[in-house]
Amino acid sequence: MFKKVLIAEDHESVSISVQKTLSELDIVHDNSNYVYYCDDALNRIKKALREGEPYELLITDLSFDEDMPQQISGGVELIKAVKEIQPSLKILVFSIENRATIARSLVKDLGVDAYVPKARHDAKDLKRAIETIIKNNKYISPNLKQASKEENEFQFKDFDKTIVSLLANGMPQKDIPFYLEKNNIKPSGLSSIEKRLNTIKTVLNISNNEQLIAHCKDNQII
Repeated sequence: MFKKVLIAEDHESVSISVQKTLSELDIVHDNSNYVYYCDDALNRIKKALREGEPYELLITDLSFDEDMPQQISGGVELIKAVKEIQPSLKILVFSIENRATIARSLVKDLGVDAYVPKARHDAKDLKRAIETIIKNNKYISPNLKQASKEENEFQFKDFDKTIVSLLANGMPQKDIPFYLEKNNIKPSGLSSIEKRLNTIKTVLNISNNEQLIAHCKDNQII
């Protein structure tokens, strides 16, 4: 059973709910071991490693309110940073993002151990996820939504694949026009790129570029 767990969640009510679930599983949990920001989560993990008392499980959201400047602004970046300094740390994603493609991509590409969507019966789902992780198995909630027929039938153009691939390789969106213009790819204007990305995300019901990249990787589009 886990003895040291860190919760990274920017909504206090959700954090309290997760702590209650941990207590019901008889997991030793210090109420101070929860943070509202990704930077604080990474610093806590680094400090625990220095003191020789590392965390065993990180429960994190994917999206965080941007109410103050942070070096790490989202859960995906946090997971990547944590894996660099403590590869063995178990990670459970607990997010409002309810898409099976996103969950599978995080498990496959980032080594996430479990993915649970915030929903009506998420406390039971969390318990099952934690019990599964304890046994060194992966857990993807059966309550995640599968891709709709419209999403499955969406046809990515070569232009779409190019801009998503550039984003996946770390190129800032604002720099993509320079690459397209240099390689004689049209349209190359930033507004055209933004409009196309917004169209794709609207059709696929995806809220940000990170989720779009995950979707494309998981479906072998890029």
